[in-house]
Amino acid sequence: MRLNFLPPPVVAGLAAAGMWAGSAPLSTPAPGLRLAALLCGGAGLLLMAVAAWTMRRQRTTLDPIHPERARALVTQGVYARSRNPIYLADALMLLGWALWLGQPAAGLWLAGFVVWIDRVQIAAEEPALERLFGEAYRAYCARVRRWL
Repeated sequence: MRLNFLPPPVVAGLAAAGMWAGSAPLSTPAPGLRLAALLCGGAGLLLMAVAAWTMRRQRTTLDPIHPERARALVTQGVYARSRNPIYLADALMLLGWALWLGQPAAGLWLAGFVVWIDRVQIAAEEPALERLFGEAYRAYCARVRRWL
């Protein structure tokens, strides 16, 4: 059975819903908590937009369920710092949501998202990209970290 059948935005949405369902928001959040939440969420949205724009500019797929459809190995822009900036953006937005809710237990959902993406989604994408781009992809992996 293929485990990466759920698109990452759905996995992120499930994690966000789990955070919300399991939380009782603080009546008086710690000073700066809401600002930190907005900054994390905003940074995630910005990173997502820049990464998606970079992929579109290279005319390659954004479909994480079918990495074999990639037409270009994108290594510039934010992809020169992270091989998975869109997943990093998802994690930042989830961190912002967890901070907004003000519940430390929401961090468990964030950790679950990161583990799922790392061990299931990325683990399925990397062999497909290596098959497509061979040595160029291996050299890219040697230069650029998976997350940060």
